[in-house]
Amino acid sequence: MINQDTEVALADSLFEDYKKLKQEISKVIIGQDEVVKLLLTSIFCQGHSLLIGVPGLAKTLLIHTIASAVNLKFNRIQFTPDLMPSDILGAETIDKDRNFQFIKGPIFSNIVLADEINRTPPKTQAALLEAMQEYQVTVAGVDYHLDRPFFVLATQNPIEQEGTYPLPEAQLDRFMFDIQLDYPAYESEVAIVKATTTDEKATVQEILTGEQIVQYQHLVRRVPIADNVVEYAVSLVHKTRPNTGKASSISTDFLQWGAGPRASQYLVLAAKCNALLHNKYSPDIEDVQAVAKPILRHRIVRNFKAEAEGVTVDHIIEQLL
Repeated sequence: MINQDTEVALADSLFEDYKKLKQEISKVIIGQDEVVKLLLTSIFCQGHSLLIGVPGLAKTLLIHTIASAVNLKFNRIQFTPDLMPSDILGAETIDKDRNFQFIKGPIFSNIVLADEINRTPPKTQAALLEAMQEYQVTVAGVDYHLDRPFFVLATQNPIEQEGTYPLPEAQLDRFMFDIQLDYPAYESEVAIVKATTTDEKATVQEILTGEQIVQYQHLVRRVPIADNVVEYAVSLVHKTRPNTGKASSISTDFLQWGAGPRASQYLVLAAKCNALLHNKYSPDIEDVQAVAKPILRHRIVRNFKAEAEGVTVDHIIEQLL
């Protein structure tokens, strides 16, 4: 049994390391505090994140900066229309002795940046599915386990743009968060321009190791949570399912289908982590509400009526909250 004082000390350590991480990341990334918090939450919860925004909002730089602040192996995969699954997973080749040899692909890393993931066809997108869920890949009938910790942080251009392939629902559901990036505020953009138009380059210090991250991941799962908070999270997910017993009227009016059980699991996990990142030892309903939008927005699908009337997914979630 783990000592309670040890748990409290570890929780305090996570809070302090989180503050240091934010400070280091802010040397490069200006004015995206909520996005940084969500990305770090997904890492501490052993989840994957999808960043969506128009080109030029520093999505790639943000993920690269986070990778620099933790002592983990990092690989970037640029998704293009001609990318093949073997370009991600690796492939078997014949060596000089005519024996088959497996050459590992870039998926064999701790942090994988899947850049512009919706620029590649579904066959290649699906190559990530097993890795994200099972933490292994299968090539020629042989299972290869991935190093832990392992995260896929993917960027995506808005689907209205030319040359994009929308991610299938099964793939979207593997991502813990759907994080929307917007244009920076005026003051933030002034600071960005000043910082990026000189010869000086910000140096990001390493704050965490892989072992510490795994330790914090286990800590998040051990955080105690009251039954009423769990019931609130599950009830919120049930409200998104149209024409069911607990369905909200706005769901029945505007949703084609709602979120599955994975949404409930992620709401509870993220609420636990959100509490720790605010120096609390147990989450409350406000912690569930704080993470609801990025967890639910890619798991509920609007119907034709909602699209015709311009009712957004975020508006529906706000009404449910």
